[in-house]
Amino acid sequence: MRKFLAALSAALSLTIVSVATPASAAKPGSATTIQSGELLNSAGEVITVGFDAWGYNYQGHMFNGKYCDAYRDASWCQPYKDINLSMKWNDAWLANTDVTDDSDVLLDRHLGFATYIGSGAWVTNHMSGVNDDGTVWTSFVKIVAAPADANLNAGVWYTAGGVELGSEIWGEFFIAQEVTNDPSTGEHGAQYISPFGPGFGHI
Repeated sequence: MRKFLAALSAALSLTIVSVATPASAAKPGSATTIQSGELLNSAGEVITVGFDAWGYNYQGHMFNGKYCDAYRDASWCQPYKDINLSMKWNDAWLANTDVTDDSDVLLDRHLGFATYIGSGAWVTNHMSGVNDDGTVWTSFVKIVAAPADANLNAGVWYTAGGVELGSEIWGEFFIAQEVTNDPSTGEHGAQYISPFGPGFGHI
């Protein structure tokens, strides 16, 4: 179950990123907000305040819905359609404004940084579902962008001082914390906590 959930988390990272655009030169004192009615999602639809039909609340930096809702009910994800999903992220992961001078009217990501590395971006994934035996499983995964001076070695990110941050996920991130409760497999509690710490602010 753990590997399966980690794979879902990686895929979810891609989902949120797909609505964003790389950072470029900021327009001084200028920002296009969701309230303006000018910003678009990756499907070319106007983003509005509050939850949309798929469960995304871009203004509030969150998603609540089913796993396949995050992918607009794509055919490939139907085996996971009964999984409940809640995501939260910070402004560095996906902003609720467009302040870059690129005329793309998309939400910014890692603003001020060429990539997510060093940006302080994070996202959390809460998932739950029902096993074949009727028991309920839950999973919580915290994903954080690697610091600018971090080193990647054999699939694990480390601080410049050599302290383990966590397993690499989607290239520029690491899993800082993973908690799973699944009666069918006997997994209960923290499956991984970064030795550097599971929090956001000090990373």
